Amino acid sequence: MDWLTDHKIPVGKVAKTIFDWMKNNLSPLFDAISAVMDAMIAGILWVLQTPHPLVVVAFFVALTWIVQRSWKVCLGVLLGFLFILNQGYWKETTESLTLILSACVVCMGLGVPVGIAAAHRPRLYTGLAPVLDLMQTLPTFVYLIPAIVFFGLGMVPGLIATVIFVLPAPIRLTYLGVSSTPTALLEAATAFGATPRQRLWKVELPWAMPQIMAGLNQTIMLSLSMVVIAALVGANGLGVPVVRALNSVNTALGFESGFIIVVVAILLDRMLRVSK
Repeated sequence: MDWLTDHKIPVGKVAKTIFDWMKNNLSPLFDAISAVMDAMIAGILWVLQTPHPLVVVAFFVALTWIVQRSWKVCLGVLLGFLFILNQGYWKETTESLTLILSACVVCMGLGVPVGIAAAHRPRLYTGLAPVLDLMQTLPTFVYLIPAIVFFGLGMVPGLIATVIFVLPAPIRLTYLGVSSTPTALLEAATAFGATPRQRLWKVELPWAMPQIMAGLNQTIMLSLSMVVIAALVGANGLGVPVVRALNSVNTALGFESGFIIVVVAILLDRMLRVSK
């Protein structure tokens, strides 16, 4: 067995060489990405924190009514946000919502087009599948390291790590929705003279919409699950009190902040749940 262990495949050294090359040669690109994401985060944070909290709560309740058309769900959303205000976690909640919304913009903006392209090109999805598996199974702490190296500490590396972890969900679900469009519908559209673009916008996307919305829901839930890990690299939000409670072994603070995360998850799930 000595011959096997003495000739170690240099996986770590190769990865370090690649990351060092990227840091030395692609710094302008990373700076540009960081500037764009910083601006997006600052804009969303300004929208959520500048108005009075009750105004923001009223907006979310109105959005819930538009999507769900249920006064019971609206009442639950209202009570949930009032509970967050009562516990004094409004600032942290808006910071976490900023991270979640930013991740949704990036992941849905990339995931939906890639999923559509993969549904139309089976070989593309065959090549993407192992990459998506790697993104979902690789421990998040592993890609936090290059995120810190390339983007420093703060919200941006937390957002980058969140995007890497979450992006496979909208890609897979969009692919599933578009590729499951019944052949009869596509043939009927073609028989009536529809162009490929018309088939996409008027047949495939409407059919895939429940799956795409499920991808959005999964994007939100998975992003929320990253708030504690993002706090480890300097991202503000609900993960900060959890990390503080862990470091100080403060059971009360840990349970309180953890329960707020659960409430936010339930609120977002109920607000955006779309049935087929």
